[in-house]
Amino acid sequence: MSTKPLNKLLFKISILIAFLNAYSLCSQDLYKKYNLENLDNYFENARQEWKIPGMAIAIVKDNRVILAKGYGVKDIRHNDPVNENTLFGIASPTKAFTAAAIMKLVEQEKLSLDDRVVDYLPYFELYDPYVTNEMTIRDLLCHRSGLETFSGDLLWFASKYTRKEILERTKFLKPSSGFRSKYGYSNIMFLAAGEIVAEVSGVSWDEFIKSNFFEPLEMNLSNTSLNDLNQNLNVATPHLKVDNELIPLKFVNCDNMSPALGINSSVVEMSNWIITQLNKGKFEDKEIFSEQSSKQMWTPQTLLKTSSLDSTMHFHAYGFGWYLFDYHGRLIVNHSGGLDGMISHIALIPEENLGLMILTNSISYLPNALMYKTIDYFLQIGERDWSKEFLGYKTNYNEHIEKQEEEEEKSRIKKSNPSLALTEYTGIFGGKLYGNATVSIVEDQLEIDFLPTPIFSSILKHWQLDTFELIFKEYPSLPHGKVQFILDSTDNVIEFKVDVPNPDLDFTELEFMKIHE
Repeated sequence: MSTKPLNKLLFKISILIAFLNAYSLCSQDLYKKYNLENLDNYFENARQEWKIPGMAIAIVKDNRVILAKGYGVKDIRHNDPVNENTLFGIASPTKAFTAAAIMKLVEQEKLSLDDRVVDYLPYFELYDPYVTNEMTIRDLLCHRSGLETFSGDLLWFASKYTRKEILERTKFLKPSSGFRSKYGYSNIMFLAAGEIVAEVSGVSWDEFIKSNFFEPLEMNLSNTSLNDLNQNLNVATPHLKVDNELIPLKFVNCDNMSPALGINSSVVEMSNWIITQLNKGKFEDKEIFSEQSSKQMWTPQTLLKTSSLDSTMHFHAYGFGWYLFDYHGRLIVNHSGGLDGMISHIALIPEENLGLMILTNSISYLPNALMYKTIDYFLQIGERDWSKEFLGYKTNYNEHIEKQEEEEEKSRIKKSNPSLALTEYTGIFGGKLYGNATVSIVEDQLEIDFLPTPIFSSILKHWQLDTFELIFKEYPSLPHGKVQFILDSTDNVIEFKVDVPNPDLDFTELEFMKIHE
């Protein structure tokens, strides 16, 4: 057997090892140059204080990665540490990739930002014929559809609906403001943008992102699907605190919403994206997108309220896939992201040629705090303890929620009984927006099954009168909710309403009218 293939392989491995050693030495030199030890220690101390299982952080300065490091563990059940190559779900920073994909098609003169959405997606329909006909690609990218923030997210979250089926149901969503009159964060509009990318390019959004961004940016492990993520061993596990105990979670498959939040990546590979952004579309000797496209994506489109946290902020807006605001005289281009059990944050400070990526495997506002701390460090602005401040806000919020729950329990009619026999509450219920749910009796208890989203199935525990408590056993991230059955004048159940107090998924916009027994 010839030894040539083996020798060639060994040569490639030796070259790779030499490169990694050189990279490590270079990183160490830059670490010392920028005196990052104190900032590095701050990151780890904050992680421990917030009880975050694991996180990874990268800092890019002057086109060089000066820090790329993991902290803590990937999964609390094991001691396997997070490193700079650990993959996390980056969530909504994905939107900047979708915006850049649209801009590449603009550069190729395959579409225009002011083209109508229905010219590419004939099945796209919204709450009003005028809005449907006038909605442009530009509108999709800057959250001004007239829908409430997160409206319709129950259509895709862990559901069986395809990307097209989700968009076909958006016509049943009700607006909260006038078209183009107000900011309303919409994942579904970015899904529409992703489907336009697929329609115009002739390949799926996933393939377009891979060939136009991942491959030229050497983001070799980054991907757009939970199926691809599962093939990698170096993956962070999402976590959540339930009843004051941190627990690992299963990944929720949201591939049907990937153009809005589906990318999985590491801080090392996201550093190449940061370098490209700071270089206005260029990476090494390659133009990934044009400088004009970069300017468009960083141009304010939809105005937002300024923050009470920062007295130096004069404006706050959304561009194309990016939030924009000023901080101590510098432009900040940023975006946070959240998945079930993971939070991320990416920030660019173009005038300082500075960028950072923070990935965590639990739910908290720590990434926001570390963004401000890092920017302060490089701008040499005081010693404000952003981690402590944000942790204080979290504590106050938790106390507020606990007080609300106590008040609700006090007003509860504890000794009441259901108005009807349990069999009278059973049947098939549904509406045009979401679809159907069934209520049946299992072992002398009511059970509800949300057909589009099987993980939401739950036993209904009587709470008071015709209201039952809803407990998502397979999805502990959601708090306990309530299902209230509505009776007509003859004491027949005609519908039920669901209310689950949480900031992300609005069950109250779903309709469940009784269809038949």
